[in-house]
Amino acid sequence: MTPEQAATAFDWDVDRPHLLPVTVTAEHLDRFGHTNNVMYLHWLEQVAWSHSVSLGLDFEAYERLGAGCVARRHELDYLAPTFANDRLWLATWVHENDFRLSMWRRYQIVREADGKTVLRGATQWVCVDMKSGRPRRMPPEFRAYAPWPVRSR
Repeated sequence: MTPEQAATAFDWDVDRPHLLPVTVTAEHLDRFGHTNNVMYLHWLEQVAWSHSVSLGLDFEAYERLGAGCVARRHELDYLAPTFANDRLWLATWVHENDFRLSMWRRYQIVREADGKTVLRGATQWVCVDMKSGRPRRMPPEFRAYAPWPVRSR
């Protein structure tokens, strides 16, 4: 399945999430035989970076602007286990952005085989100065992170 097919095949929480596929492998499993919870956080970081890069905000852009975003808070709801060989679709979108210091990015992970949502999550990101690490006002280029309208579930 392609990202274009996945965009319409599943019941996403928003109309146009940014999508990235991943396949669970043996290295992702914990001793219970299902995907280790730490892997989900790793994947959420991957899809967040993929989305940021697609908006023209890669790490080099952060350096050029002198500002970047760091995680302040994560909220993860594990809804169903996943196992080796499961193909998952990672989805993300910016839910809120105050265009000053912080934004909330939301996530949804869907298992391709049955269309089941296996995780929902959110991260609060804070804009920081790249040299000092202190919070700073977002540069105008971060307007690319304007949130999309969210459908009610």
